[in-house]
Amino acid sequence: MQQQLLLALLEAPPPALDNFVPGANAAALAALRGFGSDPGLMSLYLWGGRGSGRSHLWRAWSSLRQGAYIDARAQPDLAGAPSTTALAVDNCDALSENGQITLFNLYNHARESGGLVLSSGPLPAAQLGLRDDLKSRLAWGLALEVKPLTDAEKQAALLSHAGARGMRLSDDIVAYMLVHVRRDMPTLMRLIDSLDTASLAAKRPVTLPLLRELLAESSSLPL
Repeated sequence: MQQQLLLALLEAPPPALDNFVPGANAAALAALRGFGSDPGLMSLYLWGGRGSGRSHLWRAWSSLRQGAYIDARAQPDLAGAPSTTALAVDNCDALSENGQITLFNLYNHARESGGLVLSSGPLPAAQLGLRDDLKSRLAWGLALEVKPLTDAEKQAALLSHAGARGMRLSDDIVAYMLVHVRRDMPTLMRLIDSLDTASLAAKRPVTLPLLRELLAESSSLPL
């Protein structure tokens, strides 16, 4: 099995709107696709728990609009926040006092200059432990909840993705993937692609033993 295939498996695919599986989040995805086309709407706040996919959406949108993405857990002060017309601040609940003031000012600047600001957190904006003036800015625009996919929704999406490639994927393979592999959908779909390629290269059917071999070989490679 080629090392290039295995290294591709280890690398998480870049977030994109097209590889986000919406599940119950069709409205949030549609709002994000159209965000920026309505001059009366300059801000969008997404909230959802761990694994909901909100960070995926923010990274995807920032890449699509050639904007800036900042994770407040890594930059709580928003130090060096770029002056851009498209800014996404993820996990804004982790902002420091200075970071909150900076984001407040960025909202005001965006409103005056016609810029766009996205933000996200684990809870509705009103429930975050942030300054009241910043929470009012988070509430300026549209606010939507992002809900994580259920295992049944993930399984249906993975089986559909495999079927589009002409693969016959058994339920036990999908169940194994959901337990032993990173659970974000882009990674799971990349694994299916790699499994299909490995099956064709080895001229073997897609089976659970083949999946285990692929995962074992990929885990033995240096990161």
